[in-house]
Amino acid sequence: MDITQLEVFRAIAEEGSVTAAAEKLHRVPSNISTRLRQLEEELGTLLFNREKLRLHITDAGRTLLDYATRILDLTAEAKQRIAGGQPAGVFTLGAIESTAAVRLPPLIARYHQQWPEVELSLSTGPSGAMTDGLLAGEFSAVFIDGPPMHPQLDGIAAFPEEMVLISALNYPAITGAHALSGATLYAFRTNCSYRRLFENWFARANAMPGKIFEMESYHGILACVSAGAGLALIPRSMLETMPGRDSVQAWPLADKAGHLDIWLVWRKNGENGNLRAMIALLQEQARPQTSLTDVARITSAPDS
Repeated sequence: MDITQLEVFRAIAEEGSVTAAAEKLHRVPSNISTRLRQLEEELGTLLFNREKLRLHITDAGRTLLDYATRILDLTAEAKQRIAGGQPAGVFTLGAIESTAAVRLPPLIARYHQQWPEVELSLSTGPSGAMTDGLLAGEFSAVFIDGPPMHPQLDGIAAFPEEMVLISALNYPAITGAHALSGATLYAFRTNCSYRRLFENWFARANAMPGKIFEMESYHGILACVSAGAGLALIPRSMLETMPGRDSVQAWPLADKAGHLDIWLVWRKNGENGNLRAMIALLQEQARPQTSLTDVARITSAPDS
């Protein structure tokens, strides 16, 4: 029993004859008759009593008609939700943890207010895991530091971000990566783009960090750094929201090396109503300005 058979059956029930059903569905009568016969054979019962050129629905037919109507209506609704222009249905988002914690709550609140029928879910993880999930079809879109570098991906800049180096309050003035050769670092796993940025910063100065301890949370990283156990590179927007932010010094990187953009990224040709609504919200909002004074050198005074 397939959708076409149910459409034929419902048309016959509504029109009362094979000829009228064929005209309604723009098919030849022989095709309609064949479809009906196949359906009755599959179900093992008559759905209509034949009387000359008229068909009278049986009790079994009335029972099937109720189910057929609901199935066909649900099918039409599903097509409208999936292919239609209005946001609806499931919308799966991924995001790096700092963006999910700081940037997305007000954005998602606005999205829910405007499109309450969308079932939005959010997962977090490192940029590498988010990108892999997007390419594997696990997400409709992801928020990562961009721009996207994969040929199958497209996106738009969503939020500005600045990465800052944090140290204990009593740590000596940091004059550059070369001064930190051999220093203990705290970072996320190797598929974290922020960790790669940190390692590349050292590499450009021909410097080499010491032991890199992998952590699972910014709060854990902050606690280790504030205790004087090492250094870390974290988003300034994340630091400014954390209760322990006054227990560390924040050092901007020279030449704005820590400045980047967070992008909303999706698969090319993968736009739908839900994604377009999110893009529209991002385009409507004014891009926030950093609350910090621009600095040119890492030797400038650290934040208090």
